[in-house]
Amino acid sequence: MSAEIKIFKIVGTYYKDKKKYKFSKEIRALKEDDALEKAYTMITSIGLYRRQIKIQEIKEIKPEECEDYLIRELNK
Repeated sequence: MSAEIKIFKIVGTYYKDKKKYKFSKEIRALKEDDALEKAYTMITSIGLYRRQIKIQEIKEIKPEECEDYLIRELNK
């Protein structure tokens, strides 16, 4: 039994240097939890703490809806 890799779009905000920034990430993962963990890892790599990040939306999207060319091509 093979699991299907899905594409998740994660939208949220973070605070850095007293400024609020918006972000949107498209991530390939098996589960929503895995996608969220990967997004946290990517965003905290710029020197943030998880408590500075607020996730507003996580949703599974179709490959056609994906804006990232590489992710869309990997999902074919």
